Amino acid sequence: MKTSTLPKVHLRELTIDDVEDRYQWCLDKEVTKHLNMPEKYPPFSRKETQKWIEMCINKTNGYEQKAILTEQRKHIGWIDLKNIDKLNKHAELGITVGNKNYWGKGYGLSAMREMLTWGFIELELNKIWLRVEIDNEKAIKSYKRMGYVDEGILRQDRLRNGEYVDRLRMSIIKSEFFNLLD
Repeated sequence: MKTSTLPKVHLRELTIDDVEDRYQWCLDKEVTKHLNMPEKYPPFSRKETQKWIEMCINKTNGYEQKAILTEQRKHIGWIDLKNIDKLNKHAELGITVGNKNYWGKGYGLSAMREMLTWGFIELELNKIWLRVEIDNEKAIKSYKRMGYVDEGILRQDRLRNGEYVDRLRMSIIKSEFFNLLD
């Protein structure tokens, strides 16, 4: 993985000021297509969005969620670790670049690199896994570029627009990740 060509990003804790950006991004069906969202529009009200962010800030929902910022400190999305299993030392990664002006430019890869580093070092995880819909080809390509490997297909794992969609489970092991950075 060539990290020198990726844009610089910063991860920071969420703040209440993130509510409006998150709310606006979740109004965009292209942004939310591959996210687990309620089958209503808009998926969340501003009040529900604020409540979720407050739960992330207060660490009451099991998510270690962080805001993704560009080098110029522009808020462009979020990334998280959830389903944290401290006994077996693994967690699930989730990421969304909500600002579509930053899609396809390496910001998601940079944010993943930062979050994986944080998860492996600060949380002392050994494996970070994810689930991605099998038709989300751009995401799968970026996960493979980051070093994720396929673990298997989770059949009919997500209900999307009234139909079940298979998801691919992928993971990266701590030693694999740090070997790629060398």
